[in-house]
Amino acid sequence: MGTEQGNTTVAIPAVDLSVAALLREASEVTGLNDFGDDSFREPLAVLLKSLNDEANLNAGGRFGQYQRILNILINRLRVEAWIAKHPEILNEEILAPVVIIGLQRTGSTFFHRILAADRRFYAPLWYEVRNPAPELDWDFKTKDPRISSAEAEVAAMLAANPEIAAIHPMDPIAADEDILLLEHSFYSTVPDAFCNVPSYGKWNDENDNTPAYLYLRRLLQLLQWQKKRSGQQAACWLLKTPHHIHHIATLLKVFPDAKIVQTHRDPLQTIPSAASMNYNLWVLGSDDVDGKVVGEQWAAKYARGTLHTLQTRDRQPEAFLDVWYKDTVADPLSSVQKVYNFIGMELTEAAQLAMEQHQEANRRDSRPAHEYTLAQFGLTEAGLKAQFAEYRQRFVV
Repeated sequence: MGTEQGNTTVAIPAVDLSVAALLREASEVTGLNDFGDDSFREPLAVLLKSLNDEANLNAGGRFGQYQRILNILINRLRVEAWIAKHPEILNEEILAPVVIIGLQRTGSTFFHRILAADRRFYAPLWYEVRNPAPELDWDFKTKDPRISSAEAEVAAMLAANPEIAAIHPMDPIAADEDILLLEHSFYSTVPDAFCNVPSYGKWNDENDNTPAYLYLRRLLQLLQWQKKRSGQQAACWLLKTPHHIHHIATLLKVFPDAKIVQTHRDPLQTIPSAASMNYNLWVLGSDDVDGKVVGEQWAAKYARGTLHTLQTRDRQPEAFLDVWYKDTVADPLSSVQKVYNFIGMELTEAAQLAMEQHQEANRRDSRPAHEYTLAQFGLTEAGLKAQFAEYRQRFVV
């Protein structure tokens, strides 16, 4: 099997998407054998079965998933090796993280990156969330090899499907979603975003995700230790991913002092846009993608997650701050000030200047427009209004 690149046919290796093969290969590549807590093994097995039985991957898709999972396992091995080498990593305290949640397409990436311009926040950068553990011989002085790897990966994704650039600003060294850290526990919606794995998604919805958030804390300790070693001293973490709406009660159990900033926008706009984003990821690995399946899965998933967050808010209202998409777009610094008031932190002139410079350098009109319709994904206004009735009543209507 091969793919055409210019006039050259590039062979795609056949791969064994099995637990045993992937664990063996990761150990052979690194010479390590401690993967950390065994809680990842069951969801990994469920994921691989779903990839093999349901995802309808082409050869490139299978190879891509093999590489992604192998890379995660290599990172898990390196995480434990770094901790064994520097046990003080586990003394790092993760204090009062600020966590941005909300549906996809609510302006949360835009808002996250504005706030992250303030270096008093530790923000997870894209190359860090893809590879939280550096190579064991990295000296913290030369260019981090993870950055070069991330640059190549982003370039390959955009070359395979340029439409992605219109949907999500891809930047290897910008603040990005900690769901890619959660992915290292194999409890996450990342696989669902890349391909059709309904059995895995169901398993993830129905099982306690506490191991994922405990492992997230472990990875944040490692990253915080790295950032300090590279010279950054910050007050707290600034995290962001829509995934947390599905498990916000678990996040608050593991991080009880977390401050939650929920971004809001009408699901009539956000759900079809999210379906479009995930559709454009699915087509990277499969030749037969039904947009209506993508729309049905993600509308139902976000409807469940939104309801879970509403229920958690009713129990712990003091943990939440609301920010509306229209406000962050029209006057982002007013929403920024609300966040600083909420977390009890001064918005300094230096931070405000850094945010304004970030905005100017990352204008939305520098990227192509994102175009889609509800019908492409089997969605209707009436259907979305029914699925998100309670949420829309409280935050939209």
